[in-house]
Amino acid sequence: MDKENTGRVLMKKYEVGRLLGKGTFAKVYYARNMMTSQSVAIKVIDKEKVLKVGMIDQIKREISVMRLVKHPNVVQLYEVMATRSKIYFVLEYVRGGELFNKVTKGRLKEDVARKYFQQLISAVDFCHSRGVYHRDLKPENLLLDDNGNLKISDFGLSALAESKKPDGLLHTTCGTPAYVAPEVISRKGYDGAKADIWSCGVILYVLLTGYLPFQCPNLIDMYRKISKADFRCPSWFPSDVRRLLFRILDPNPSSRIPISNIMEYPWFKRGFDDKLFKKKAKQKIDAGEVVFDSDDNDTVMAGQEMGKLAILNAFDIISFSARFDLSGLFEEADHKREAIFTSDLPASAIISKLEETAKGLQLKVKKNDHGTLKMEGLNISERGILAIDAEVFEVSPTVHLVEIKKIEGDALEYEKLWKDGIRPALEGIGCAWGMSK
Repeated sequence: MDKENTGRVLMKKYEVGRLLGKGTFAKVYYARNMMTSQSVAIKVIDKEKVLKVGMIDQIKREISVMRLVKHPNVVQLYEVMATRSKIYFVLEYVRGGELFNKVTKGRLKEDVARKYFQQLISAVDFCHSRGVYHRDLKPENLLLDDNGNLKISDFGLSALAESKKPDGLLHTTCGTPAYVAPEVISRKGYDGAKADIWSCGVILYVLLTGYLPFQCPNLIDMYRKISKADFRCPSWFPSDVRRLLFRILDPNPSSRIPISNIMEYPWFKRGFDDKLFKKKAKQKIDAGEVVFDSDDNDTVMAGQEMGKLAILNAFDIISFSARFDLSGLFEEADHKREAIFTSDLPASAIISKLEETAKGLQLKVKKNDHGTLKMEGLNISERGILAIDAEVFEVSPTVHLVEIKKIEGDALEYEKLWKDGIRPALEGIGCAWGMSK
């Protein structure tokens, strides 16, 4: 369903329009319900791809989550359909885009930030009451509707209460580094609700300041700051907000303020409409049993309408990879001598690609068993032989951080080699890129 399929009628019901976004396994299109003229977003998942990588259970978990959450501040799911080759999620179309886009223009006024925070906390509290933990809360996953109301999206990394281990904790390391709680980084198990609360605190700080509380040029230093909750509030911060933030961004999850207490906090309650935000779903919604058949034919296998509206996210609703998103953490500029990127490939595959790239650029390669590879030029300049180090770090079992830097030789020679050879060759394996001094 690419450009040539724009205007196609899906299931004799939806007229499909422009592409809104795409991920590894799916694309999201704007569409119109031909019977009601309602605008919707349709997530089209390639069944063959998800079968190939064994992600069917994750999709089924997504559907379970959708059935459990119904709240005015969560993007709604209207319908789930499937053919032999595709799975379709028909979702609420949220016109206002990401809250992130507002924050990039600068800090928000206190009253506006409070309104978004109230809506966020209300929705997160509801999700927790249904045993759903989002685990990737950040401004990019918060959308705004026509009336400026917040809608939580992207439950791709969410977990259900039954996902807990015998110790009563979750153990999957996931999320976005700048927003992730210290106990998640420690890999010793964590309470999903308390981890979500931490992320909400980071979001509140970002809304009020326009920047992150834990800003560092590299991931290790940032994790060190997060583990100690090493952050500062600007001098102009209202004292009541400052007190609330220090209680939310408490590195000890046992003493971190719970949502029930946040909602009783004087600053939070200002202008808060209890009746609206305490609205709960009165009935569960059956998403229907989606048939996951490996046959390629595009005939309908299952497609039960949901009658009433259920819930899910819009743009890029399901993140099928547990990789970290480091975009925005690194400032890219000219004449930098160090590059950092993340990859969800195994370390061995990354090293192989680095070797292949070096040989293609006629560089000598030396490597050891500790994830370090050294590349050397063949020509001697006034500044000696060009030498480049590449080191691979494991962030989590599925995410690796790669650091490439010039250690010897001419800077201009390195910059040309980087721009014309190394960077283009590695573009395909990097999830998110950044540069540092």
